[in-house]
Amino acid sequence: MGPDGGEGVTTAKADEGLRLARTIVDLLEAKKGEDILLLDLIGVCGFTDYFVLCTGSSERTLQALADEVMEKVKKDHRIADSHREGGATDGWILLDYGSVVVHLFSPELRRYYRLEELWRAGQILLRMP
Repeated sequence: MGPDGGEGVTTAKADEGLRLARTIVDLLEAKKGEDILLLDLIGVCGFTDYFVLCTGSSERTLQALADEVMEKVKKDHRIADSHREGGATDGWILLDYGSVVVHLFSPELRRYYRLEELWRAGQILLRMP
C-alpha cells in the first residue's frame, strides 16, 4: 500500500529500527562487546521490532558499552533518552529505544536468562562471536 494505506509508514519505521539496531551492533563490536546477536522480532513480539544482545566481560565493560550506546544513539539518531533498567553491578543493563531493545549481560546472566532460546521464534539477522 502507498502513503494513504499505511503500510509504507510501517516499512519506514522498520527500516529506521533496523538502521538503529545496526548502528548499535557496530558500536558494540568496536567497543569489544562479545557474542553479539541481532534478532528480528517483527511479527513475533508486540513491544519491539529488534533485540540486540551482547555480553560484557566485566562490570566496567558493561558500563562502558551502555554509555557508548546511549551517547552514539543520541548523537547519530537524535534519540535523547532511552528507558534504562539495571546496571553494571546487576550484570544486566537494558536500554529500550522502542523499536530496538538492547540487552547487555554479564556472561553468567546471559547463560542464565537465555533470551536467545526464549525468543527463538525471531529471526537471527546477525551473530558475532
